[in-house]
Amino acid sequence: MSSRLLGLQWRLLSHKLPINRAVPKRLSSTTAEGASFRKPLYALLGAAGAGSLVALYGVATARIDASGTEVEPPSYPWGHNGIITALDHASIRRGFQVYAGVCAACHSVNQLTYRNLIGVSHTEEEVREIAAEYTFTDGPDDEGNMYERPGTMDDHFAKPYPNDAAARAANNGSLPRDLSWIIMATGGEDYIFSLLTGYYDPPAGIKVPEGLTYNPYFAGCTIGMPQQLYPESVEYDDGTPASVPQMAKDVTVFLRWASEPFHDERKRMGVKVLIVVSLLTAISFYLKRHRWSTLKSRKLIYRPS
Repeated sequence: MSSRLLGLQWRLLSHKLPINRAVPKRLSSTTAEGASFRKPLYALLGAAGAGSLVALYGVATARIDASGTEVEPPSYPWGHNGIITALDHASIRRGFQVYAGVCAACHSVNQLTYRNLIGVSHTEEEVREIAAEYTFTDGPDDEGNMYERPGTMDDHFAKPYPNDAAARAANNGSLPRDLSWIIMATGGEDYIFSLLTGYYDPPAGIKVPEGLTYNPYFAGCTIGMPQQLYPESVEYDDGTPASVPQMAKDVTVFLRWASEPFHDERKRMGVKVLIVVSLLTAISFYLKRHRWSTLKSRKLIYRPS
């Protein structure tokens, strides 16, 4: 009898335990809810702190950039930057005049031959006359001697100096760059145009070393090349007024063509490829619809026997 009473008391106590354990469950659930609420809060505070650090870094960087004197060249609406737009060939011709009359005194364009001008900016007869104006050293002859001859259409553009040492000696130790890839190697047309038109008097407090010229678009704001373009420096064949911006624009377009003589052909080929691919896509779509039409329109009927 006593054993039965003890068993009954044990069952009653065990039945009451869940009631007594309800309070710890509520407390644990409250604690879990608080932890789940704090996690997003901590994440938000962390993101805000990281954003503040990024903002402070941006402000500090902007102050560093603003404290400098170099100027970022603006973006100009060049007509040949479109997908299917070609270079202005009249501007290429004028740019060659600027190069031959001004730039060729110090800079070379080793990539081009005079023949490259035919059909782009000059006729064959004009190119023959232009090439014949220059003298090239050739040879050896039958006696082993070098000799000089007039230029031909197959010659590369004449170099202003016989070697790099002579170029450095004539330019205070600086070596004038070859302009064949100048557009690709620098900041593009915008940089070259801004550099050629960016000669100004230095601001107050800036000292320019002797032998250098102030130009805010060049690295360090001082450049060894003095201003080269002045109004009416060249006389255009087509009568276009030779202002400084006009000459800078024309020679920039010429250098753009010099860096990529196949520019127009590349875009022309791209248009042809797009047309052919579009036709092939249409034909493939039609054939696909034709071949699969019998399968897609097929109707299966189940007829139980």
